[in-house]
Amino acid sequence: MFIDQARITVKAGDGGAGAAHFRREKYVALGGPDGGNGGRGGSIYLRATVHQNTLMSFAHRQEYSADHGEAGQGSLKQGVSGKDLYIDVPEGTVAYDARTGELLGDLTKDGETCLVAAGGRGGRGNTVFKSSTRQAPHFAEKGGPGQRRELRLELKLIADVGLLGKPNAGKSTFLSRISKAHPKIADYPFTTLSPNLGVAEVDQRSFVVADIPGLIEGAHQGVGLGLDFLRHVERTRLLVHLLDGTAEDPLADYEAINKELALYSERLAAKPQIVVLNKIDVTEAREILQLVREALAGKVDHVYAMSGVSGEGLQEVLRAIADTLQALPEEQEPDEMFVFKPAEINPHLVTIEELEPGVWRFSGVEIERLAAMTDWFNDEGAERFERILVSRGVSAQAEEAGVAFGDTVFIGDLELQWD
Repeated sequence: MFIDQARITVKAGDGGAGAAHFRREKYVALGGPDGGNGGRGGSIYLRATVHQNTLMSFAHRQEYSADHGEAGQGSLKQGVSGKDLYIDVPEGTVAYDARTGELLGDLTKDGETCLVAAGGRGGRGNTVFKSSTRQAPHFAEKGGPGQRRELRLELKLIADVGLLGKPNAGKSTFLSRISKAHPKIADYPFTTLSPNLGVAEVDQRSFVVADIPGLIEGAHQGVGLGLDFLRHVERTRLLVHLLDGTAEDPLADYEAINKELALYSERLAAKPQIVVLNKIDVTEAREILQLVREALAGKVDHVYAMSGVSGEGLQEVLRAIADTLQALPEEQEPDEMFVFKPAEINPHLVTIEELEPGVWRFSGVEIERLAAMTDWFNDEGAERFERILVSRGVSAQAEEAGVAFGDTVFIGDLELQWD
């Protein structure tokens, strides 16, 4: 089964907790703190591979998690970091954050990787917090939480040539004649419900051809199999437009499909095309060949003719494809695939929002991380968090906002009482 879309959930590993430990040796008086740091949580990466050609594996498994970091120990022993997790995907996979729609990565070459969930930072041991004024800290940090994300994966086939044409134009028959691919073939529309790839060869030159579900009017808006088709055509360097010589109006079909391409993407509409009138083994198709050539004279260099059934004109079309591909320059990455992100928000910025009378939420990158890594069962750890709020001006900001003694304050997943 060909599956080209999937949703998965990834959870990076949490960082290991730092150790609150003191040196204990015989004959060593006043042994100081020697708690080690926790290990970093494992991150999760997507990795492109040539050994897969569908997202089928994600139909059976939707959740992935990396290893947690190990806790630090005494004698300044640092915890072992969690092992990173690599998830293999086919070449041509595009990953999005399912919640925000943010483009995370576009993997087109074997071995390319993309970070999709960062592992949590390891908590610092009490040795780090030793100072001239605090010589025996009895607290350490908890490990930071690993990133959790829901991903939307889309596969865009990577092929040299994409076959255009209305349903039943003969694309599958053409592919079966020029390669060893075996697409479903029948005499009714929409035989092809998923893309098929084949490798064609002519004059010792080879290229990959994609037979993709046919287009109908409204395809750019998702009508029929439209978006499933158009997503895959984006990757191709050359389009071969097959016209059904037995159709009621092949010229109208040509205009309709090119209109859908333009409405979906100007870049896609600008791709070079080779136009082929198919089914010339049928008398009516042969009779209109010259008419079609005259009508498209100002739009295409030449209209080729062939029969996918009998093989007539097949070699001429293949040579035209090979010659055109050879003359095309190497395609550059389109501008739209580059992601421009806004400047990173100040991590020290804290936003205070009143959810209801007496209930508040403090939001901010750093304050949420600090709250998650504070050991709230340790008085010194809680006092350190309070000192940070004071030194950063958050306490004063809270008083100005109206936070009062005894109010409930949410920071990340924590529920605290303001004191």
